[in-house]
Amino acid sequence: MASKKGVRIIVTLECTECRSNTNKRSPGVSRYTTTKNRRNTTGRMELKKFCTHCNTHTVHKEIK
Repeated sequence: MASKKGVRIIVTLECTECRSNTNKRSPGVSRYTTTKNRRNTTGRMELKKFCTHCNTHTVHKEIK
């Protein structure tokens, strides 16, 4: 039997400020995991989430 591939996939969101800023409060990069519907959202996701390393709400982009 062939296994069915689901429509929803798990994606990882990473902080854009932590990645580019070298003078930050603490070392590390904030990451969140979430699911998305691959039929409705074909592009990369961008959400505003709280970053514990920057201590502010920043834009988190989907990474591969």
